[in-house]
Amino acid sequence: MTDTPLALKLKERIRQDGPISVADYMHMCLLDPEHGYYRRQPAIGAAGDFITAPEISQAFGELIGLWCAVVWQQMGSPRRLTLVELGPGRGTLMRDALRAARVVPGFREALVVRLVDINATLRKVQEATLADAGVPVHFHVSASEITSFAKGPTIVVANEFLDTLPIAQFVFAGGRWRARCVDLGEGDDRLCFKTDMASRAETVPLPKDIEPREGDVLEMCGDHAVFAHVLRTWANAPLAALFIDYGHATTGFGDTLQGVAGQAHVSPFHAPGETDLSAQVDFQRFGDACRGAGLATDGPVPQAGLLGRLGIVERASRLMSANPARAGEIEAGVLRLIAPTGMGSRFLALGVRSEGVAPLPGFDR
Repeated sequence: MTDTPLALKLKERIRQDGPISVADYMHMCLLDPEHGYYRRQPAIGAAGDFITAPEISQAFGELIGLWCAVVWQQMGSPRRLTLVELGPGRGTLMRDALRAARVVPGFREALVVRLVDINATLRKVQEATLADAGVPVHFHVSASEITSFAKGPTIVVANEFLDTLPIAQFVFAGGRWRARCVDLGEGDDRLCFKTDMASRAETVPLPKDIEPREGDVLEMCGDHAVFAHVLRTWANAPLAALFIDYGHATTGFGDTLQGVAGQAHVSPFHAPGETDLSAQVDFQRFGDACRGAGLATDGPVPQAGLLGRLGIVERASRLMSANPARAGEIEAGVLRLIAPTGMGSRFLALGVRSEGVAPLPGFDR
């Protein structure tokens, strides 16, 4: 572990106030106003810490753009539509989506695009990427800022966004669920995980068909309900949302918190503030939160299934025919997105919609 400025800040807080929750640790590592990873790190791309689907193949963003256009048509082709992207990275997905959507008459003319990203460095990249978008584009620091704007028909796209929301962890120890926390090691002053044996998490909700065993770890994201509520505030008019992320379809046990630096997996305590942290998305709990807020859901389905039904193979064939010199690169990128042992199965897609909106494209089995 590197004693970064944030590591020193975390240690001082723990010395003064005691151990902190895993959720607080994750929140500080990503969002600390001075040293948080998402406050300043460019992160994405070949030179960053990780590469997302839009950076792997332009076909990904193009299909999402056409998906949005079809959903707009399902809504009755309203004259105005707010298109929101949560965590838009470098703006690559939105750029490709808007380019592909030119083939749908009237869609782009209806659009107002709103991008939500806390990372000031990336917002500048997004502005450059979308400078010639040809539609109104606005930039926001938080989703709550959009509430006053998204009063009409709205479509939300979020790729690799949910996995960045802070999670709490609980350990089943001594026949009870105990809070897992971040503390300092005895004698070496290093950040480490500890189980708070004095704590008792009495209200940990579990599906009826699973029973914990000694040492099992359960992860819960309190922000699922928060974002479900945000979506609900936009659902007074027709709303459709598409969430794509790596995770699991049903609630289960396991420690999925990971650090990523230089496109390699590292300890969550590696260079705090300079390492990306994420956790697998529990799509069952997020779906439950959305349905609890009065919204309908479709899926989750594997990313490969969604992209396949949206026509990624056909799109790749056209791109390869039009760009024979890049045919190998295009094919490799698409295969990476749909590989059954890789992103194709590890990433899932969930559709969320308001009452009255038809089941969303790509989710039929």
